[in-house]
Amino acid sequence: MTAIDAVAAYLPATRIAIADLADELTLTPMQVRLMQRVLGLSEIRVDRHPDRAATLFDLLAAAVGKLDALRGREHQVRFVLHARSMPVAVPYPVNPLHDLCREIGLAHAIAFTVTQQACASGLLALDLAGRLLAGCGDPDALALVLAGEKRFTYDARLIPGTCVFGEGAAACLVSDRGDRDRLLASVSRSYGEYDGRISTRPDLAAAFGKAYPDLLVDIVRAAIAAAGLDVSDIALVLPPNVNRVSWRRLANTVGLPLDDVVLDNVPVAGHSFCADAFLNYVTATEQGRLKPGDRYLMVAVGSGATFSAMVFEH
Repeated sequence: MTAIDAVAAYLPATRIAIADLADELTLTPMQVRLMQRVLGLSEIRVDRHPDRAATLFDLLAAAVGKLDALRGREHQVRFVLHARSMPVAVPYPVNPLHDLCREIGLAHAIAFTVTQQACASGLLALDLAGRLLAGCGDPDALALVLAGEKRFTYDARLIPGTCVFGEGAAACLVSDRGDRDRLLASVSRSYGEYDGRISTRPDLAAAFGKAYPDLLVDIVRAAIAAAGLDVSDIALVLPPNVNRVSWRRLANTVGLPLDDVVLDNVPVAGHSFCADAFLNYVTATEQGRLKPGDRYLMVAVGSGATFSAMVFEH
């Protein structure tokens, strides 16, 4: 059974206030106030190096550097998956994932990138990691799932009226036979009618915005049902860090206490692409909000549009 063995998170030290991004993102003063007062956004984190431009390699390496559970077990890692929202992140032939594998002693592992479900690719990578481990024939094998991206284009910085992207990163060690954080159910649904560049398609943005709350509720309910549970059995929800208002609506509709949705990173980190669920996992465990036996949800939404949810038992 797919299980999370360990998770590490990295939030860069550099903080940029939403108001200070107005020129970069061509935001009006009213749009800035909307983000601050309604969406609950305050600042984002950006990875910077003191004497050169920080790279995607730096970002991912910082997350892996905090994954203490990997030390001495590198030989067990059979697969490395980089969950990424953007299909293209660096110019050819640069390959930060393979460079990182060589740097940290994982050159022997099969390494590849998962981008098919945009920001929901983090949960897709978790699912794929479990499937690969189940089929590899080695009960001690591990997989390493990485998430984190640079804000290198306008579309990688802002979804108008919804969220601002930040540069958090995470590293997740996955096993097939772990006895903690075991996967109980996984549900993913894609809605191709909402595929397109929302920033240049007001009609598409409006249609997706209208459908979003109901589709989000549906995926949460479907995952809970697939695990054979009721909403009351869910101790915590680890959401995408897009904004507060969407999760306030979902909590009210589904019947979840808003305090059971981990929203701590929304105002201070922004939407860190595929890394959000992992960042929120680390926040929840550091705060002691997950106890042995607790069932919890990881939820992700990717442009295009894919809605995914997984139920785990801590």
